[in-house]
Amino acid sequence: MKSETQPIASKFGTLLGVASGDVPVYSSHYPSADDNELPNRHAYRSYVDGIFMGYKWQCVELARRWLYINKGYIFDDVAMAYEIFHLQSVRVIADNSRLPLKSFRNGSLRHPEPGALLIWSEGGEFEVTGHVAVITEVTPTCLRLIEQNVTHSVWQEGQQYSREIPARITADGSYWLRCSYGDATILGWVVQTEDDTYAEVIEPPKPELFDLQLRQLADKGQTSRAWLNMANPDEEAYVAMMGSHKLGSRAEDQHRYFVQSETAQRELKRATNELHALFMHATDYVLQDDALLEKFNIPVALWPKIHQSWDNRRNQMITGRFDFSVSGRGIKVYEYNCDSASCYMEAGLVQEKWANHFGCNEGESSGEGLLEHLIEAWKASDAAVGDNRDAKRVLHIMQDGDLEETYHALYMQKAIEQAGIPCKVIHGVKGLAWDAEGNVIDADGVQIRWVWKTWAWETALDQIRAECDDDAERLRTYKTDQVRIAAPRLVDVLLREGVMVYEPLWTLIPSNKAILPVLWMLFPNHPYLLNSSFDLTEELKTGGYVTKPIAGRCGFNISLYDADTGLLEETQGRFSAQDQIYQELWKLPEIVGYNGQVCTFSVAGHFGGSCLRVDPTLVITKDSDLIALRVVEDDALLKTSTQVP
Repeated sequence: MKSETQPIASKFGTLLGVASGDVPVYSSHYPSADDNELPNRHAYRSYVDGIFMGYKWQCVELARRWLYINKGYIFDDVAMAYEIFHLQSVRVIADNSRLPLKSFRNGSLRHPEPGALLIWSEGGEFEVTGHVAVITEVTPTCLRLIEQNVTHSVWQEGQQYSREIPARITADGSYWLRCSYGDATILGWVVQTEDDTYAEVIEPPKPELFDLQLRQLADKGQTSRAWLNMANPDEEAYVAMMGSHKLGSRAEDQHRYFVQSETAQRELKRATNELHALFMHATDYVLQDDALLEKFNIPVALWPKIHQSWDNRRNQMITGRFDFSVSGRGIKVYEYNCDSASCYMEAGLVQEKWANHFGCNEGESSGEGLLEHLIEAWKASDAAVGDNRDAKRVLHIMQDGDLEETYHALYMQKAIEQAGIPCKVIHGVKGLAWDAEGNVIDADGVQIRWVWKTWAWETALDQIRAECDDDAERLRTYKTDQVRIAAPRLVDVLLREGVMVYEPLWTLIPSNKAILPVLWMLFPNHPYLLNSSFDLTEELKTGGYVTKPIAGRCGFNISLYDADTGLLEETQGRFSAQDQIYQELWKLPEIVGYNGQVCTFSVAGHFGGSCLRVDPTLVITKDSDLIALRVVEDDALLKTSTQVP
């Protein structure tokens, strides 16, 4: 709870005051934002001299803008404000040179100074993101700062700061700040200086902390007993799909699990948060350039609807899945499945039940808390409010007859209902009909207005392509809101005016592999990204490359080429006719016969947990197994090695 009362908030964008260096500070009271002044999401992006500062009017945006105007440099993009504490340099805009940053813990003998950044950790008042402010004045008893996205009241006349924080210098000369919010924690301050006296030592983690290790449990007859609760619909459906109570498909894997260090999990959290922000940045970039959007092979008739979906100020995305290679070589992302992803139930429920039954007490489940994250995301969604005048308000989960999609849908239904949203599952489209007003209704006559789907958006697009015989003119002029004589199809539901779909239509962009070359163009040599291109470049040929269909799924139609030996491996599938992109070859790490891919889940744009997919081949497909992943302390990983008979 806040320890200070909050004055009445000023409207979003109101000038609160002007800080030192002639830098304006604005209200970020989002509920009062005017849709006429800010008609779309792009309008919330803040630029100075063509340089992206951040999103209006958040704390990071002000910090970057103040540094640029007063110092001529900015810090790199961060997903969370608390990550600024671990940055080690800033970029001078004039010549792209780098200047060192040093971080000092609250209570340091190196006192804060005007122009330094004050950083809060995640949690409490600054849950998930942390917070950053710019220090403007330092005295022995208090520190004054400017900030955005905390209070939204206009400063008093003559005031040049947002608020002040009590300070104390102890007998040994340490400078301590007391946070105004009892449930928040000040990490310390970040100073642009070469002097590292008293600074935090920020060293890169040991590479071996990123290597997965395989473990073996003793066989005590665990496989002879049931361990999933058949009274729960999602667990019953999972057992039906797997054929028995098991996590992986192979008998020899039933007593095996992998371990990952806490450092690796922490870095994956950072990577997930940062990459989500980068993919969103790239999505906005694509939607400002029709020539780029054309490369995504989306029917032109849908472009206005995609723009409309993206322009919604609220993200509306519940969850997605990143696919990573994680090893001592580094963390690299292959792609972002944020349209229709899988493995949530295995990560958030099954692997923990496996651990309890088989007696695996080492570390914690990598999917710990995933269900709770999903529940909170649904509580924050528009579907949690809907139209309160509608007594029959319900969210429909739409899936086909696939057994995997059944337990996936039932697991998500549990999260949706625990968020207080009425929910029902529809298998296929049989029983759907049109009402007198041209709306789609289910078999019970309930209008479909809110949808979460396991189908990929590309499935609906394929229905349009088939109807138009892939004729360019017909695809350009296709009408999505027509009432047909025949029963509604999937596309008639998902593209219906007034139907809110999760994940939203704009997720077609970041889920499409065509986003990967765009990311590499925008963020070349980013440590989490792989070199990707629309064309096969000499650089890719020299180092080896992978071809991927831009709208492929499930590991289908992927080919891996080594620079020396040529084709290494390829998969077949139904996406051979799709356009392709080329991505740098970065093999999955091999651990005792397994090739392991770590998947992380973004929930409402933030890290929600992880899991591990394994396969004897170099490509993870829909048939690849999931083996339990446990997160252990760093020392526990370093002291032991892979242990299998």
